Amino acid sequence: MFSCLAPAKLNLFLHITSRREDGYHCLQTVFQFLDYHDVLYFDVRRDGQLRYPVFAQPWPIEQDLIFRAAQLLQQYSGTSLGADIYVDKKIPVGGGLGGGSSNAATTLLALNQLWQLHLSKEILTQIGLSLGADVPIFLYGHTAWAEGIGEKLTALELDEPWYLVIYPGCSVSTREIFTDPALTRDTLPIKISTFLAGQTTNVCEPIVRSRYPAVDQAMKWLDQYRPSRLTGTGSCLFARFEQPAEAQAVLANLPEIGYGFVAQGRNVSPALKCFAEP
Repeated sequence: MFSCLAPAKLNLFLHITSRREDGYHCLQTVFQFLDYHDVLYFDVRRDGQLRYPVFAQPWPIEQDLIFRAAQLLQQYSGTSLGADIYVDKKIPVGGGLGGGSSNAATTLLALNQLWQLHLSKEILTQIGLSLGADVPIFLYGHTAWAEGIGEKLTALELDEPWYLVIYPGCSVSTREIFTDPALTRDTLPIKISTFLAGQTTNVCEPIVRSRYPAVDQAMKWLDQYRPSRLTGTGSCLFARFEQPAEAQAVLANLPEIGYGFVAQGRNVSPALKCFAEP
């Protein structure tokens, strides 16, 4: 059985600059990975079947990004092979940490290798983008400045601080936030230097805090210790620390408003060490 990692990510900021005619939003953000991850396991099948024996999500398996990624790759390549797929899930669903997209990307990378398809990263990214706008960053595998709908990526080398991440016990629907009439969709585009100077925000944060009191409560609590920020459309929020002991000390005081974890930011995706270059 082949095992590989599917890491979480943070959006260090999120600006929306416009909305396209197809409904997608043009954005600017910076993605950084965390050394906090799901683990996926794969066994190759010779009968072409895709089996996901332990499926406990509240949606049909045909809508699951792991299953859909495997199915699309199988259809694109025409392979006669299949797979048994298992997942050890740690990344919370609906938390803005990219767990589903990361699972999909790791599935594409793993099966590309196990099925010996030798598809390029560019082709895998095309397949991944059809599954979701966050899938390309997990295939790209490096901290990046992102534009477009999140698929135009420029590698960045940032500090790798420690983050306290809080999951406030609720899932946020990205679609719900992105269709809210009050969402700011005309933020002026900025340059990377503006991000590095700390002059950014997350435009989804006011909407999420107003719709999800648990998120608002968690952010007010964390702000007592360090400035907090929402990742993506949430529900997870995070604060930066230079030392893990500092973050752990704050986490020890977390009231009953969900749960948290401490993880280090990573410029190179922890998943990449599992794979040969496609």
